[in-house]
Amino acid sequence: MTDYSIFPKINAALNGCSAILLVTGHRLILRGRMAAHRAVMLTAFGTSCFFLLSYLYYHWPGHGGVVYFRGTGWIRPVYFAILISHTILAVIIVPMVLVTLTRGLRGHFDRHRAIARWTYPLWLYVSVTGVLVYLMLFRIFV
Repeated sequence: MTDYSIFPKINAALNGCSAILLVTGHRLILRGRMAAHRAVMLTAFGTSCFFLLSYLYYHWPGHGGVVYFRGTGWIRPVYFAILISHTILAVIIVPMVLVTLTRGLRGHFDRHRAIARWTYPLWLYVSVTGVLVYLMLFRIFV
């Protein structure tokens, strides 16, 4: 039988890397370093794609299964608020990232900037809350 227990750690690490890359990419473009920004953002996109593949593989039927939150009291609604907002925004962010990336790569910088103002904070939120969900499920409330 295959042990899938490493996947939540991998997924949290990939989310954490994505968050660091997003902040780095944002700082680079603010400093006018377009080539470095492009490289870092493409790496963030690749890291997020790898996360998605890993996440789907882990949650494929017969693999990782369902993990129930074990926290009690006031932390339960906090956890579920984080989880629900994370999940909804994770679905919304996929097409936003694709549009933002496409506009940037095609050189439509005004249009790229217009959507990136929304994409960046939402993508960062999804990446950070992905790590928080992992910590709450697998490290803090075990």
